[in-house]
Amino acid sequence: MAAGKEIRNKIKSVENTKKITKAMEMVAASKMRKAQDRMRAARPYAEKVRNITANLALANPEYVHPFMQQSAGKKVGFIVVSTDKGLCGGLNTNVLRAVTNKLRELDGQGVKADVVTIGNKATGFFNRIGANVVAQVVGMGDTPHLEKLIGPVKVLLDAYTAGELSAVYLCFTRFINTMKQEPLVEQLLPLKATEFAGEKTHAWEYLYEPDAKVVIDDLMVRYVEALVYQAVAENMASEQSARMVAMKAATDNAGNVIKELKLVYNKTRQAAITKELSEIVAGAAAV
Repeated sequence: MAAGKEIRNKIKSVENTKKITKAMEMVAASKMRKAQDRMRAARPYAEKVRNITANLALANPEYVHPFMQQSAGKKVGFIVVSTDKGLCGGLNTNVLRAVTNKLRELDGQGVKADVVTIGNKATGFFNRIGANVVAQVVGMGDTPHLEKLIGPVKVLLDAYTAGELSAVYLCFTRFINTMKQEPLVEQLLPLKATEFAGEKTHAWEYLYEPDAKVVIDDLMVRYVEALVYQAVAENMASEQSARMVAMKAATDNAGNVIKELKLVYNKTRQAAITKELSEIVAGAAAV
């Protein structure tokens, strides 16, 4: 029964794996609810900042911030948001594939790129392919903190203000629902007013206190901070949802494997018993 013992060991191993994946599924489900609440709480602020900034860009302000102007830089910047941990299905693969396609398209036009990575998976990927990673953030934990994001993102913002970059793209996974997450590569700078404000037939005029430069500079900083934070919050909600779905699928698959192994074990045991009975009957007949 050496084969039977080997099958029993496999069954035990798969059962242990099933316990682990079930536990990870339950943990992800618990974290998913908190991540979704955090993401939904941040959405209204991010949308409001977008609308205000877009209205301001349409208002022909007396002071035009560099973020509203097209830069003549020879390179572009990418802020790529990924997860620190794996086991979340194709979440990271999808967004990294979208960024790679965009990089390949720009490379065909002779445009180079600087990359800021948020998350271990993006950092490792772009280091492997030899991309120019100018800053990175890892170890974000389960709760995003804006103070950890400002420094690395500011590297690209300063480069854009200095005229070194012609555009900055924000790449992340948007949360649609528990079963669906959408990878996005959207332009962060220069600000496209029509993208956020829609087609408008009129423009607002504003009065500034203390002056236009102070107000608009501060608003542009809040605009970028809000969008980056929202992207990280969306990505974390997507991560926990994808991990819960992936671990549930793994648990179900483990259950199917256990059933198949038990069936094979029973067939093997029955065959051994039948063989022994046949040998006994043959021996008795010979006597």
